[in-house]
Amino acid sequence: MPIMDSKKGKIVKEYSIEELKKQAAEMRAWNLASLCAAGSGHSGGTLSIMDITAALYLKIINHDPKNPDWDERDRVIWSTGHKAPALYTGLAFSGYFGKKECLKLRKLWGSFEGHPNRLKLKGVEASSGSLGQGLSIAVGSAIRAKADKKNYRVFCIMGDGEQQEGQVWEAALEAAHFKLDNLIGIIDENQLQIDGFVKDIMNVFPLADKYRAFGWHVIETDGHDMAQIVDAFKKAFSLKEKPIMIIAKTVKGKGVSFMENIAGWHGKVPSIEETKKAFAELKVNLNLEELLDYAQDYQKEVEKKIEKSMPKFSKDYWWNKQANMKAKMEPTRMGFGNCLQKKGDDKRLFCLGADTASSIRISGFYEKNPERKERWCSMGISEQSGTCVAAGLAKEGKISVFGTYATFASGRALDQLRTTVCYNNYNVKIAGAHGGVSVGPDGATHQALEDFFQTCSLPNMKVIAPADSIETERLCNTCFFEIDGPVYARFAREATPIVTTPDTPLKFGTANIIRYKGEKENFADAFETTLATEYKSQGEDIAIVSNGPETAEAMRAAWILKEEFGIETRIINMHTMKPFDKETIIKAAKECGTILTAEEHQIGGIGNYVASAILLGNIGKPVAFDMIGVKDEFGLSGAPWELVKAFGLTAEHIAEKAKKMIKSAKI
Repeated sequence: MPIMDSKKGKIVKEYSIEELKKQAAEMRAWNLASLCAAGSGHSGGTLSIMDITAALYLKIINHDPKNPDWDERDRVIWSTGHKAPALYTGLAFSGYFGKKECLKLRKLWGSFEGHPNRLKLKGVEASSGSLGQGLSIAVGSAIRAKADKKNYRVFCIMGDGEQQEGQVWEAALEAAHFKLDNLIGIIDENQLQIDGFVKDIMNVFPLADKYRAFGWHVIETDGHDMAQIVDAFKKAFSLKEKPIMIIAKTVKGKGVSFMENIAGWHGKVPSIEETKKAFAELKVNLNLEELLDYAQDYQKEVEKKIEKSMPKFSKDYWWNKQANMKAKMEPTRMGFGNCLQKKGDDKRLFCLGADTASSIRISGFYEKNPERKERWCSMGISEQSGTCVAAGLAKEGKISVFGTYATFASGRALDQLRTTVCYNNYNVKIAGAHGGVSVGPDGATHQALEDFFQTCSLPNMKVIAPADSIETERLCNTCFFEIDGPVYARFAREATPIVTTPDTPLKFGTANIIRYKGEKENFADAFETTLATEYKSQGEDIAIVSNGPETAEAMRAAWILKEEFGIETRIINMHTMKPFDKETIIKAAKECGTILTAEEHQIGGIGNYVASAILLGNIGKPVAFDMIGVKDEFGLSGAPWELVKAFGLTAEHIAEKAKKMIKSAKI
């Protein structure tokens, strides 16, 4: 049924097949405009699903944009959350909000997160982004409809690569077991995922046979033939006693010649010129400049708000704003890739990727040395099984490195880490990439802010969070090849300052003390680093404890504190989270009397360990203590450095807090 006025029980608009085709073309254009304005996102999959989206929201589902919470509405669960721009476009064209609002895609404090957030946008049925979970939500919703004798249907949109997640098949069993004929699954079978063709990453085909074997009705259709799509849904409505799976044969990037069937467009967006070229191919006349101006006007308001919230000092201490104190930027994940690339000759080493190999640089293991690929295994999107496969390799004497985004490595596979890896004390190395809010516009589902809580609590697990790409390479080299047993390595996505050198003192399990010595041409040269066990007090006013890229922010805060207020700071780089160097904290508490922790994590990841060390350390005098971090909330979409500012994690915020603490301690 098409769009409804639920209060009057009347159809608002009825679309013909030809009108749907035209709407789908326009939706593709608006989708690309929003991606172009965002500067990041997923083009390929949003284009492949767009004909299905147009059919669903404009003709098939029973819904009322003016009454989004109408209980009799049909539900559409977007399990494939990275295709959020297609969802937003479908909602806009249905009338939930103006089309121009989609131009706020992935922008800070907007409703159009990189992955859907139901708490911010009416029409979104479920927040999603961690693949493989949507079908389970749909099963629960469909069971409720049966139990309460409701007539609504539940639709669940998934990708073909997503079928590699084990939870999908648990939900498939449940749906068949409960005979949920009010549940219609939709698979966007475009054959591609992040790292390449699905059949090459982890073959899931033939999906039709698999779902039939699991007790489903299966309908296969051309996902770009509007008449076939509509007929497939009509047929689905007539089927009883079993859930229905519509497998839509699609082309990734459909409608734009230079995007079609190219894996690289999974996480890539078009430039202005490419977007205009796409408009021409789609035969849609949109004023791109006007749309981009709309997006930019919103962005300017965001920037004003951020700037207003930033603590101010006598000059701008932001990265590379001064004539001196210059810093080179590089993502910490590059150090992880460099380590694996250089150690490829070690026959013990096996590298397992979870469809993120290029993104997190685990691919560095074999890219320049193809002969190593026999010791590189793509696990598809199967974090839980992949963790246990790594354990199986370790059981046989191998060094197995399993890498994926930190939020999935530490959260989705937590039970596997606990029981299979740590309980057995297997020599498994977990690479948790994309830690912190600086992941950026992908938003909350992809920003690991709880992983210290999860991994540091596990017996036998060792945890590192290096400050920069150089320290990442060096610590990974030590922890992967010189230390036996489980290791979790957390590192960031965004390019961050390089603050160490290959000769910087570094020892696993022992913190580093960093001291600001005066402005230099290069930022890193303005600091002196010493192993904590060798450090002699210099009468500092405060100690700031940090790790990961926040270490550089703590260093910049020390610069501000010295130049603005004459405050001397002891920076403690706690690059090893477990085992935790509590002796260094106790020493700092006794000698400085004021301690502040700064972390790109939920408050307490580092802070709780520091607080515990102080309380149990018999300090013998009062210690002023406070913590900076994410304040018990989920992340947001936005540019990486915007988010660091918005969450109060910058050197400016650290310096302001430190100054207040010192002032209070002296009263």
